[in-house]
Amino acid sequence: MPFETQVARVSLAELEDCRRQFESIKKEAVELTAGLNEFRFNWKPSPNQWSIQECFGHLNIVGAIQVSKLEQAIERGRAMGCIGAGPFAYKRWEQWLARFTEPPVRRRLKSPRRFIPSHGQPVTAILPTFLHLQDQFVRCVAQADGLDLARLKVALPISKFFKMSLGMVFRQTTAHERRHLAQARRVRGSVNFPG
Repeated sequence: MPFETQVARVSLAELEDCRRQFESIKKEAVELTAGLNEFRFNWKPSPNQWSIQECFGHLNIVGAIQVSKLEQAIERGRAMGCIGAGPFAYKRWEQWLARFTEPPVRRRLKSPRRFIPSHGQPVTAILPTFLHLQDQFVRCVAQADGLDLARLKVALPISKFFKMSLGMVFRQTTAHERRHLAQARRVRGSVNFPG
């Protein structure tokens, strides 16, 4: 097999893995919220802990910003001809950040105020938005095919000055989503969770 073909398959495999992760997150979200009424969806283990609704609300806020930034970066990358086939080498700090974000949580971080969701939102509004965002992420992954996933930079929701490689943004995004799905799962698994 020619080297170029092997390299192209590495790139496609990386993107396919990202696509599968977003699809898996979508499925997990549906399972996690199955059978929840509004009271249970909004129940908080304590006043200073998030409800399941707030976990998803936070992901919706961050996800909407991230999708927009991904779309802009992908469009810019296409216009600039920033193409590449991989395999891609990512900076160590980017790899560290993606690993740090993955559950289980080693260190809790306080969310900036603009990412703190309002409490008391209905599951019928929050869950469909979250599922739609996963579809948008999958679409971004498909649109990224052929781009240089390491060279093309994407601004993160936290700051327009803080940028990561496109490939690592996909990884960090899935890690962030898994982090808060695990948080929501802990709420549902709480001994005091309404039955």
